[in-house]
Amino acid sequence: MTTPPRSITLRFLAAPTEVATLGGAVQGGRILEWIDKAAYACAVGWSGSYCVTAYVGNIKFTRSIESGHLVEVEARLVHTGRSSMHIQCTVSSADPRTGQFTEASNCLIIFVAVDDSGKPTTVPPWKPVTATDHAESEEAVMRIGLRADIEEAMSKQSYTDAGTAPESLTRFLAAPTDVNWGGKTHGGTVMRWIDEAAYLCGTSWNGTPCVSVYAGGVRFYRPIQIGHVVEVDARLLHTGAQTMHISVHVRSGDPRTREMNLTTHCLTVVAAVDDDGAATAVRQWVPQSGEDRNLDAHARELIALRDRARIGALA
Repeated sequence: MTTPPRSITLRFLAAPTEVATLGGAVQGGRILEWIDKAAYACAVGWSGSYCVTAYVGNIKFTRSIESGHLVEVEARLVHTGRSSMHIQCTVSSADPRTGQFTEASNCLIIFVAVDDSGKPTTVPPWKPVTATDHAESEEAVMRIGLRADIEEAMSKQSYTDAGTAPESLTRFLAAPTDVNWGGKTHGGTVMRWIDEAAYLCGTSWNGTPCVSVYAGGVRFYRPIQIGHVVEVDARLLHTGAQTMHISVHVRSGDPRTREMNLTTHCLTVVAAVDDDGAATAVRQWVPQSGEDRNLDAHARELIALRDRARIGALA
């Protein structure tokens, strides 16, 4: 039997329609869509089954991508579970006049293979061969425990009317153009909505443009049906010198019943920039209520968990 390919690289030009609302750089949400599509192609190619996005973690945006630049999105399988595939994604771009690619973003994304009834199904196991393979697989395994810690920390938090933090809410219908190959809303599209909501929250609070620098703990709980009402709620949790930590919840429901269910939750970090794109100071937010203080402490806990992961990866 032929071994299925464990990697794929998408290559295309960044279009003018993909730039951020302010400035000439591509939206972080668009980059997340690219990552999800490349990882999906990698997962389906390896498993031979339809796959769904289960989790995206440690998304780092290290530099901007300009409209008209050539983009490469590499998705590479680094670990397999019974039905899951851990895929490392790297986004690079280059001025087509030079062809010199530089990394712009990377993350780990987990897909689960499902059968025709939507139940998880087994995938071919992948065994590391080279020293690099072993290192990447070991880091993916290390992040399983870290992911459990992050999910536990996030699940303990309460988001109620007792909170006084700045927040933004968008509401719309999941459109037919948002559909994926399984008839539901594309996971990458949901991540774009999250990025847009975080941008709105951060920009509204600070009065300046902002750019995504990190997103993590993106957990997909259930699919979003086309035609359902979608609410994306972004709330400021913590401010740093130049960054804002924002929690985003996505809910959806049948407009006939108006019952909304949580579909996705994550934490996004955006940095404030001036009109020239340089980092600038953030207006500090001071927690007022007990819930505010708990969520501020929660954001600090997640920072510590990310630092632990970075140290673990370097060890």
